[in-house]
Amino acid sequence: MTILDETYKLSHGVEIPKLGLGTWFIDDDKAAEAVRAAVEIGYRNIDTAQAYGNERGIGEGVRTAAVPRDELFVSTKLAAEIKDYGRAVEAIDESLRTLGLDYIDLMLIHSPQPWDDFRGGDYAEGNRATWRALEEAHKAGSIRSIGVSNFQQHDLENILRDGTVVPHVNQLLVHAGNTPSELLAYCESRQILVEAYSPIAHGAILENPEVRAMAERYGVSVPQLCIRYTLQLGTVSLPKTANPAHMRSNAEVGFEISGDDMDALRGLRDVDYGEHSMFPVYSGK
Repeated sequence: MTILDETYKLSHGVEIPKLGLGTWFIDDDKAAEAVRAAVEIGYRNIDTAQAYGNERGIGEGVRTAAVPRDELFVSTKLAAEIKDYGRAVEAIDESLRTLGLDYIDLMLIHSPQPWDDFRGGDYAEGNRATWRALEEAHKAGSIRSIGVSNFQQHDLENILRDGTVVPHVNQLLVHAGNTPSELLAYCESRQILVEAYSPIAHGAILENPEVRAMAERYGVSVPQLCIRYTLQLGTVSLPKTANPAHMRSNAEVGFEISGDDMDALRGLRDVDYGEHSMFPVYSGK
């Protein structure tokens, strides 16, 4: 048994694999091949988004993979700019059509604000309206689980105010050097599972001497150490790659990080995201 066989149970009983394949920056015409390769290696959790522009390819990969559809857990996200009920309903249907799937295992609101106003204005009402559309699709059975991404505690409390379903998932930027401990604890208190995207800090952590030295002590690579760290935090880890060799390596995390080393990784700060610092989630806004 490897990490690829392990799952968490969401608050409503649906199981989600602990390690998934992130697909941001995988081109649509390469996405199907990446999904098939990942499934062949043993991945069963595939994460995409409307904003990634590769739902068509991801859906093709799922439909042509070497295992039945019901053995795969497929996630996507509503575009961050959608903040009203009508557009959300249309976008949900559009994702189902683009993916070419009868149902989606998990759909998220990609961000509490549109990307061009990330951490900016007040979209509370729009998020509640969008959440209502997701709740209805969940009740209808076209989406098995629903959640959010990049939501802070006050964003979650806004959803909970009128919502009939507590978000099953909150997908967050979580990695050594960016560990939102208070938010993680709040999500746990509400039985909201956290998914960690960019667990390798978009590659920014690869040259960190402290992390490199720690990885060497464990006899693993820096990416393996970072993925293991997010798993031991109790999150789903979503490293992104289209490279089958990296997919295999990312799944070889059957070691245990000591408590002292977890504390050291939790205490890391000041990650330089380099060329990716322009993206809202990395900009510190």
